Amino acid sequence: MKLFFIGFMGCGKTHWGKAVSNKLQLPFFDLDEEIVQSEGKSINDLFGYEGEEYFRMTEKDMLYKITETNSSFVMATGGGTPCFFNNIDYLNKQGLTIWINCSVECLFSRLVKEKEQRPLIRSLTDHQLHSYIQKKYFDRKIFYQKAKLVLQGNAGLTLEKIVNEIFHH
Repeated sequence: MKLFFIGFMGCGKTHWGKAVSNKLQLPFFDLDEEIVQSEGKSINDLFGYEGEEYFRMTEKDMLYKITETNSSFVMATGGGTPCFFNNIDYLNKQGLTIWINCSVECLFSRLVKEKEQRPLIRSLTDHQLHSYIQKKYFDRKIFYQKAKLVLQGNAGLTLEKIVNEIFHH
């Protein structure tokens, strides 16, 4: 069983991915963390010094490496992972894609409190952050909508509900 959590930054991919992996006793991978460990640089540094194209190629390579060397796992992808190199099609062929869909307002309310921990949005004003989320969300939604399972992440999501949806999909 290969489970891929996809969605916008702040939707809960890592939180729910870890919870599901513990519940199902499957290994957990956070794709961004795996890249940081492999490259020895933060995501922010990779974007800043190497550029987005380098980062996206590295991300794709790490995605394929983990997917092809592990038979069963739960993965939290990066927010942009499904949007490049036909990764969403690859993810759908390899396992179950789970989009945690949160509204722009929900994402904003979460991310405004976490700006300091998130290098890509750290320097944005609240107004800029809201605009950033709105633009990126609508750019990426076309890819996220290809997920095999869509969960509404604004409120009321529970581990039991997620696991039930996974097994009844």
